[in-house]
Amino acid sequence: MRSTLLTGITELVTNDPELGQGKLGLIDDAALVIEDDTISWVGPAGKAPATDAKHDFHGRAVLPGFVESHSHMVFSGDRSEEFAARMAGQKYTAGGIRGTVKHTREASEEELRSNMSRLLDESLRSGTTTVECKSGYGQSVESELRSLQVAGSLTDEITLLAAHVVPPEYGGNTDEYVRVACEEIIPRCAPLARWIDVFCEQGAFDEEQSRRVLKAGMEHGLTPRVHGNQLHQGPGVQLAVELGAASVDHVVHINEKDIAALAGSQTVATLLPGADFSTRNEYPNARALIDAGVTVALGADCNPGTSYTTSMPFCIAIAVRDLHMTADEAVWASTAGGARALRRDDVGVLRPGARADLMALDAPNHLHLAYRPGVQLVSSVWKAGELKYSASEVKHD
Repeated sequence: MRSTLLTGITELVTNDPELGQGKLGLIDDAALVIEDDTISWVGPAGKAPATDAKHDFHGRAVLPGFVESHSHMVFSGDRSEEFAARMAGQKYTAGGIRGTVKHTREASEEELRSNMSRLLDESLRSGTTTVECKSGYGQSVESELRSLQVAGSLTDEITLLAAHVVPPEYGGNTDEYVRVACEEIIPRCAPLARWIDVFCEQGAFDEEQSRRVLKAGMEHGLTPRVHGNQLHQGPGVQLAVELGAASVDHVVHINEKDIAALAGSQTVATLLPGADFSTRNEYPNARALIDAGVTVALGADCNPGTSYTTSMPFCIAIAVRDLHMTADEAVWASTAGGARALRRDDVGVLRPGARADLMALDAPNHLHLAYRPGVQLVSSVWKAGELKYSASEVKHD
């Protein structure tokens, strides 16, 4: 195996308290060693072992790559006019999804793949190295299969979200569509996915319909996730905990019972502040969740209607300012928290045995991600031990 020493690190975020200070496991004047695609050593630069090669970050902070545990990147079409209408005062409802379904069904497979590749490239440049992607804009057997095939050709974390909303051809007959999803779509599509998801919300699917979808997925080997409590107080959180879901996402409208249920479970609460920003929804009560001991993740929720961003740094800045998270909490939630939401222990951390996914910032520490909102601070990104992006290659004439 070829070994490479990464040095010149002013601050290393390991997310392992056994390696450094605090929950982020911070090490000052640090170094780490990569062997092929894996981290083999982490510690003070002065104690670094000999290696085959060396890379100097020249006084930059280094963090684990962001782990995006909630995205909808297989789609076609544009909903900028819908966004403008919301900014002018129109209230958000789930209905706009149907427009994306129409455009996605009409697009070619190559168009869908090209668009997702573009968004993944954006994500990488802002430090994201692991991306979960959902289907949900096809909503027929063939369209959902195609969406999952496109997603699976570009990322490893694939979620079947056939139950996003009821497609227009069902004329509002939600129960009939749930039957089709459970009896036709899920059995055909499950082999291409790892996760099963449902939008448990007014205007989408109620508690019992959501339970049927999730259990059908579980019967075919999929692990549940839930879109819950985004627009209204509802059953999504409790359903997620009941079924042992890996995560319940959005969790804006929750009560003390919901918080207690999450705190007593292994279900991660994934907060998606980009969606709340873009819909003028209220923000989730991150402080109450964290203080109660709930595991919290942050996601960008890239989708064409309600959060058309791939920038985790943008979401970190919102989380610190408007969700009242500390910078440490927001960075942990967007790395190790996202990994927890995907039930992964090989990403979101920088410790021996973990995958060598990391980023360097043009900044001395992680605080700058919130301190300098809107600034492209990511200097380079490494994925599985390979340099995948370097800002130094961009020439300024």
